Amino acid sequence: ILQGPVCTNLGLKPGQRLTVKGKIAPNAKSFVMNLGKDATLLGLHFNPRFDAHGDVNTIVCNSKKVEEWGAEHREAVFPFQKGGTAEITFGVNQNDVTVHLPGHQFTFPNRLNLSVFDYFDTQGDFTLQSLSWE
Repeated sequence: ILQGPVCTNLGLKPGQRLTVKGKIAPNAKSFVMNLGKDATLLGLHFNPRFDAHGDVNTIVCNSKKVEEWGAEHREAVFPFQKGGTAEITFGVNQNDVTVHLPGHQFTFPNRLNLSVFDYFDTQGDFTLQSLSWE
């Protein structure tokens, strides 16, 4: 898997948002964005799959505590296109993270009860172009 940039010490707290912009590879199978405390404690593993692990045009979300994954959460809405651009905003709340996609949003519970999200990375068929938070 292609590892993109890794950000640490983000310091995202409830009420703050992280906006990610980038380009999806023309032959994309899937890409990943992880948000958490560090690489071992992921509050949100965000994984749009064009065609991977038996999923087609599905967004799979999960959480990870050290080596232990939680239950997968699937979103049927899939606003991504191969070779296109993507803009995704993650809004951190007290008990969950709101994922804002083009024309759609959903929430994912803060299963690890993280009070601050310090870590972000991207992997797979996605090239990060900009990252901003407020």
